[in-house]
Amino acid sequence: MFFQNIILNCYWRLFDLKKIFVLITLFIFGSTLNIQSRELSIKQLEDRKNADIERQKKRYERGVKKFSAEISLTTEIIFITKERKIPAVLSNLDPILDDEGFYGVELGIEDNLTTGRFIGHDYKIKFIQVSLEENLEEEFLKLVNAGYVYFIADLNFKELVQISQLDKAKDTLLINIRSKEDELRNSLCSRNLIHIPPSYNMLADALTQYLVKKKWKRWMLVVGDDQSDKNYAKAIKKSARKFNVKIKDERVWDFASDLRRTAQKEIPIFTKGSKYDILVVSDEKGEFGEYLSYRTWDPRPIVGSQGLKPTSWHRTHEQWGATQMQNRFRRESGRWMTSVDYFAWVAVRSIGEVVSRIKSNDLKKVKDFLLSKDFGIGAYKGVKVSFRDWNGQLRQPILLAAPRSMVSVSPQEGYLHPESELDTLGIDKPESTCKFK
Repeated sequence: MFFQNIILNCYWRLFDLKKIFVLITLFIFGSTLNIQSRELSIKQLEDRKNADIERQKKRYERGVKKFSAEISLTTEIIFITKERKIPAVLSNLDPILDDEGFYGVELGIEDNLTTGRFIGHDYKIKFIQVSLEENLEEEFLKLVNAGYVYFIADLNFKELVQISQLDKAKDTLLINIRSKEDELRNSLCSRNLIHIPPSYNMLADALTQYLVKKKWKRWMLVVGDDQSDKNYAKAIKKSARKFNVKIKDERVWDFASDLRRTAQKEIPIFTKGSKYDILVVSDEKGEFGEYLSYRTWDPRPIVGSQGLKPTSWHRTHEQWGATQMQNRFRRESGRWMTSVDYFAWVAVRSIGEVVSRIKSNDLKKVKDFLLSKDFGIGAYKGVKVSFRDWNGQLRQPILLAAPRSMVSVSPQEGYLHPESELDTLGIDKPESTCKFK
């Protein structure tokens, strides 16, 4: 409407065809941007699909991009994941993905080769999914015995502990792209294991900093009965003590009823009887958190695993060139980029950056450089991200996002640190219990 009003005013007052033409062009361009920022219609999706098919045909006709220099170094990477039983459907809105991480790795390899083709460095990726019937430890050892040393691990907490503690795993580099448990960064840390996802403590601190900034210091905490919910809640309570926040009430959600039918009745009673500024939810699986909004006894904002959520990546993130990444990913996959997809991309780019810088893929040299102060990559977060040398955790800004909008980015302004403001999120070096072996 803004562009339309300008065009009409110019038409009636100026009759300047050149100016009108320029403004009409701006109007069309603005409208196009507006369409791209929204969900696409079926026709638009079909048009995009057909355009992608045409691009693929042209790429095929051109053939594989050639190397400008003779290949002198090839780095082989294993993406390893474990098949899991499909959980019960909690919502028809969110599809159950069976390809998380795959397209992130593909884009990472493509980005690595942008430099690699000029200096003769090639990258090969092999995707391994361990089936329900197969033994993860045995399959991992087969790969190690075959000579593979670089592993991107899309595994849960217990699975990572299982393979990272093996003697032969010491001669590998495991890059965690899923698990957020703080124990992996502390008591169960290992020099052969580094972490792309922020820990629960980092997520909790990112959220708390923003809530303190808004002067929301009286919380009610609602915790699910899953172990991941308890881990998240533990981090939230630790963060509350760290930033002098009062948790007025803590309640455990243990209802077994179908909330799609009973939420309007159950939730007001469940949240009655406590005075608080904000309702903090710990529901990692999404079993009840989405139903709390607009149904609590007192009208209060929802934050945590639902509502305003701390996360590494979000579909609404468009700053610092992130729109380019979002569009590239959607063209390749036909869906939105998830956090796991993003972590997989960062993992591949981290290996590629080190190999390009040191001109070697020797495991010890790569590990040492990754944990050094010389390492850093741009990751669409406004600053370079790097690894903490005391526990292998990627230090990074944390996005605070509502379902359909970006709200803020932590660390918040005013939180200072002698080394890096990013280290105000999560466990800092003096309080870390990690002892690399």
